[in-house]
Amino acid sequence: MSDVSQPAAHPPVTDWVNDFDHTDPQWTDDPFPIWEELRAASPVVHTERFLGCYMPTTYEAVREIANDTEHFSSRRIIVRDVRPEIARNAAPPITSDPPVHKPAKQLLLPPFTPDAMKKLEPRMRAICNELIDGFIADGKVDAAARYSKYIPVQAVAHMLGIPESDSDLFINWIHMILELGIKDESKLLQAVQEMSDYFRAHIEERRSKPTDDLISYLMNAKDKEGQPLEESHVLGSLRLLLIAGIDTTWSAIGSSLWHLARTPADRERLIAEPSLIPTAVEELLRAYSPVTMAREVVKETTISGCPVKTGNMVLLSFPAANRDPKMFPDADKVVIDRRENRHAAFGLGIHRCVGSNLARMEMQVALEEWLKRIPDFVLDPAGTVTWSQGTVRGPRQLPILFGRAM
Repeated sequence: MSDVSQPAAHPPVTDWVNDFDHTDPQWTDDPFPIWEELRAASPVVHTERFLGCYMPTTYEAVREIANDTEHFSSRRIIVRDVRPEIARNAAPPITSDPPVHKPAKQLLLPPFTPDAMKKLEPRMRAICNELIDGFIADGKVDAAARYSKYIPVQAVAHMLGIPESDSDLFINWIHMILELGIKDESKLLQAVQEMSDYFRAHIEERRSKPTDDLISYLMNAKDKEGQPLEESHVLGSLRLLLIAGIDTTWSAIGSSLWHLARTPADRERLIAEPSLIPTAVEELLRAYSPVTMAREVVKETTISGCPVKTGNMVLLSFPAANRDPKMFPDADKVVIDRRENRHAAFGLGIHRCVGSNLARMEMQVALEEWLKRIPDFVLDPAGTVTWSQGTVRGPRQLPILFGRAM
């Protein structure tokens, strides 16, 4: 049954340079030639869709905007059809601007250090192997639905101290916020409300039974005046950790498996040289960066010589920046032993991703454990690969054959 509250879809794009739309099916299926066309036209392009939106197309223009907190605000981080009032503490620190941004970010850094990730790694390996156990006898699998999706979901649930068995609930909220919510405000608000109620119940539980997890960590955290955080700040940060920690990494793991299924030479090389996996992960992050963020223009300025006006949003495409040939030789090729790789997959500027150590560790472990047990695999020609729409790009269906089924 169709959802009657869903607004009419946007008309298809016929002129990408002057009327781009990152939710158009063509962009969803294969954005790379579109980015190339936009970059050739201008370092910054504009569309009247989404109530007016710019998109920087070069690495330099993306970096300029990401580092300019005076003219560009992070108070809205998704380009959508509507611009409702801004909720206080929506998702700190990602929705915060200076000066409140820095203390909010510093609060979240300790649980994501490389040392903290080393402690989490054995659980991650176990999660990957438990998932593989569930389908290895079948000789085929939808790797997005049964592998890449659940690795970060279970990792974040483990860190937050919430049941890993609630995974499907989290996945549904993410779908409502990052995909359906672009065009349907009611879906986004419903998901935010449900998440807040869910976390409130867990906070309540910990008041009488404190735990050693991220929820208790935030409950006990103090702001820069030494006061406990407001409930809205704790809830906003918990929603952020759940959303930002899951969809991004599941998309990156899925894209990596998609690439390896299509590129036997790279797969064979990683099996022969497992020590190359960390370098390959950086290149896969560059080539298939999952995350596009947004900024709001709050003061007129120029970017790479192009004027930008207030009242517009900015689609801050780190994936397009990572395909800029001025920054990366052979930018459109995946070079798994690329040494010089200052990619922007985790963002640029003050909002660079807090969870980058976690994402890298999850990707490495997910590929290592998969390649150990399923070294030989291909895309299933009878199936269809589908990609997510909107802010985070990754495979949503990834049918793969291996073993006897090949």
